[in-house]
Amino acid sequence: MKDKGPKIIITVFSLILGIFIAMQIKLNLETYSPVTISSLQLAKGQIENTKKEIIELEKIEKTKEEELKVLENISEGDDNIIDILSLDLEKNKIYSGFSKLEGPGVEITMYDNQEKRDWWFDINDDVIHDVDILNILNDLKIAGAEAISLNGERVMSTSEIKCGGPTIRINDRSSATPFVIKAIGDVKLLKAAVSASGTNGDILKNVYQKGFEVVAKDKIIISAYEGEIDFKYARPLEEGD
Repeated sequence: MKDKGPKIIITVFSLILGIFIAMQIKLNLETYSPVTISSLQLAKGQIENTKKEIIELEKIEKTKEEELKVLENISEGDDNIIDILSLDLEKNKIYSGFSKLEGPGVEITMYDNQEKRDWWFDINDDVIHDVDILNILNDLKIAGAEAISLNGERVMSTSEIKCGGPTIRINDRSSATPFVIKAIGDVKLLKAAVSASGTNGDILKNVYQKGFEVVAKDKIIISAYEGEIDFKYARPLEEGD
């Protein structure tokens, strides 16, 4: 019987060599991930986020360019510094409510129902409440009112509107009926916002029979805010935070 040892060794060696070559070929093959709907949506989301980042960067670039122009103008002389700072101060006073303003708008007069009622009738249904005024103020703001006052008091984001017996308190001051609201803006939009069918003003007047009169005017004068704004909790967000 012939010795089979060498044949077995050659066979085992060939198997090992084949396995090794197969592993090398597998390692060198590029891996491909299948394209799925989820992967496409993920890629689309990443593209949209990149576009938004580009838009924000363009806004920042524009702001920095404007700041650079201001600095360049300041460098030209002291007179330019004063003019630029004065214009900037006036703009900030207008936006913050510390400037007296005029323009077209509406004047709204609100007052309690003056009709005599039966003894069982709830008198609160005839009285103008803080929520009635707040609803009208919100409607004016939604309609694009640029400035609003209540009985001569400028309505600010920090102004409180709350009942105090027969009076309404705003900017730490009490006001009695009639309550006069003035608003500057697009006259048609403002008037429609408080007097069109189904609005809060229409319900006050025609459902609850409370006094509610709206007059459109070519010139409305709204006084400036005379108080002080003290931020106890809010602070400016520093660049880079």
